Amino acid sequence: MMFAFAPEGYPYFAFFGALTFLVWLAWGWFAVLPGLVLGFMFLFFRDPERTVPAGQGYICPADGRIIVAEQVREDNYLEKDAMLISIFMSPLNVHVNRSPCDCEVRLVKYRKGSFKSAWSDHAFHKNEHISIVMEERPAPGGQGGESGERILVRQVAGSIAQKPVCRKKPGDILKRGERFGMIKFSSRVDVYLPPDVKLMVSIGDVVRAGESILARKQG
Repeated sequence: MMFAFAPEGYPYFAFFGALTFLVWLAWGWFAVLPGLVLGFMFLFFRDPERTVPAGQGYICPADGRIIVAEQVREDNYLEKDAMLISIFMSPLNVHVNRSPCDCEVRLVKYRKGSFKSAWSDHAFHKNEHISIVMEERPAPGGQGGESGERILVRQVAGSIAQKPVCRKKPGDILKRGERFGMIKFSSRVDVYLPPDVKLMVSIGDVVRAGESILARKQG
């Protein structure tokens, strides 16, 4: 079985691997302690392959648990009503983020902030985050959203999270379920979809990035 890891994890693997080796040379079995941290880093930065379901529907961008699913007004970037779905990621979840739909990246905006609990409904107001505006593109065979519809994905840092990472820039094209970044350690991802979508998840549901369907267009 092949194990893949997010590239953001390699500096951690190198540091804790070297530390474990040096402690083993100097103090023997005390190397178990940094070795456990190294093992956690491998667990945290794992990046398993996912099978994106065929057909229509917005794909979940993150592993975790649904904590918010409600109609809101998004005036910062979309300037319209939207369906907000928030996914909370614990340190044990896969933290690689994936695109909800076939799209073109229109805007990537990073904002500094604090590192308070990501569980709060309004964590993004104070916490460090990256906002990504995506414009939907029709997928081959007519699957996916209508061309021109814009959605917003926000990567929000948590209480022990470091900076969120977006690997894409404006103008990049993403396929449905394609990787676009990650957030290091506990965090959350907010998705603002068109307001008239049919929800396929409820608060408390456990979801998987690239596999779980969050919502479908109606009609």
